[in-house]
Amino acid sequence: MANTDPYKAKKHSITLIYAAFIAGLCSIIYELLIATTVSYFLGDSVKYFSLTIGMYMAAMGLGSFVSKYIDTELLRKFIIAELLLGLMGGISIPVLYFAYAQGAVFIPFYIIFTISIGFLIGLEIPFLTRLMADYNQLKFNIANILSFDYLGALIATVSFPFILLPFFGVYQSSLIFGLVNMSIGFVILWVFANKIGKAAGKLKAITVLLTTILISMIFFSDYFLKRWDNQLYDDRIIFSKQSRYQKIVLTKYQNDIRLFLDGNLQFSSVDEHRYHESLIHVPLSVHDTPVRRVLLLGAGDGLAIRELLKYPSIEEIILVDLDENITRLAKENHYVSSLNKQSLESPKVKIIIADAFTYLAENKKLFDFIIADLPDPNNNALARLYSKQFYTLLRNNLSEDGLFVTQGTSPYFATDAFWSIAKTIKAGGFDNVYPYHVQIPSFGNWGFILASSQIKDIYNPKIEVETRFLDKNIYPGLFVFEKDILAEDVAVNMLDKPILLNYYLKGWKHYAR
Repeated sequence: MANTDPYKAKKHSITLIYAAFIAGLCSIIYELLIATTVSYFLGDSVKYFSLTIGMYMAAMGLGSFVSKYIDTELLRKFIIAELLLGLMGGISIPVLYFAYAQGAVFIPFYIIFTISIGFLIGLEIPFLTRLMADYNQLKFNIANILSFDYLGALIATVSFPFILLPFFGVYQSSLIFGLVNMSIGFVILWVFANKIGKAAGKLKAITVLLTTILISMIFFSDYFLKRWDNQLYDDRIIFSKQSRYQKIVLTKYQNDIRLFLDGNLQFSSVDEHRYHESLIHVPLSVHDTPVRRVLLLGAGDGLAIRELLKYPSIEEIILVDLDENITRLAKENHYVSSLNKQSLESPKVKIIIADAFTYLAENKKLFDFIIADLPDPNNNALARLYSKQFYTLLRNNLSEDGLFVTQGTSPYFATDAFWSIAKTIKAGGFDNVYPYHVQIPSFGNWGFILASSQIKDIYNPKIEVETRFLDKNIYPGLFVFEKDILAEDVAVNMLDKPILLNYYLKGWKHYAR
């Protein structure tokens, strides 16, 4: 029956529009949180965003379909659905964190939460449209509800990368938006108390209880995150931060300092010199022309720069890193700055916070030496930085006799990925490509690829700086690959067809990183 009190009718209508706005806001946030979390843990962001969206939309369709069979006590059932949604959405990421630490149950929990949340969201718009029928014509109801639902979705997509992720992280964001979602229950119970009747008291008590649970989980989130981190990392955590792009963790055991990005080891202070000497000194020891201008893509930890600063001829080092939190850590953290010997403070070093692809596309001044010390290509965003188009762009930023080197993951664990990178570099415009590898205890057998337009005498190096690991005697072995880590039948990695990601994930699938 229509409400004859204009004031109450307006109040009820505004309340339901508020519910539509919050519903749109929370629904997108939950979807982004789940997809982002799974991508963090398992890589392959395109795959898991696609799967999440697909399951989410299908479950929403199912929820909408089922809603037509719900005819009685619509307000009460709508409130119950919102309370369940607030609870499920709020605890989804904490439970996924716990499930990841346990291992095998992660994927089942991921599927359960995605479908359950999608189903409950699917109930919202049909319920709201029918509840609004007492206050406006259908065409106005549909327009109002969808407009505010979409507005909420817009605010969610903008706030997620710029506010929620960098300031709260996925764990706390899910709990916060569970509370936001719970506000629908509070508001409707308060405004529609007379219509709900006797059930209102019980629903209020349940709402208070669930709200208290979520607030408590927010309050103790730092404690639980530390406990969770300690389950994943063997050593004591001395620094932990969720940036806009990645989870940064620094651990310490006796004299061993380790840096992890999204759970992947970046360096161990015990043997990082093997990696960085191989990355920097192998190319420069076979290069005849003095290097004056250097571009370093990635490696914001300053360890590669430490090695570059050993060469007096180098006049300028441009460091391009996407995450300013890494360069800040390298400057301000005592353990890391001691390890890199305060290399980022050198007047020769200029730090630019930017995407490597974008920087290369906009740069006008050529370099003598370019180093790509980028994370492994374990998702599409990183795989594009190992594409033919990227290497072509990179080649155009090198001087005629310029030198390029990149880390290329492990030729033992990810054989096809390593040789695909080498083949892609050649396809990108480098006439001479020289793959090499070294044994690094923390990583195992690790590969690099040196490339140039000029032929290099790789067996007669001139090591002119002090090293701890590298000497002339080991050079012949660096460029020799045993037959069980060779691969010829691999494809070039293209920007629009990132086959490298498949090679990489397949190679590392059965090995713990």
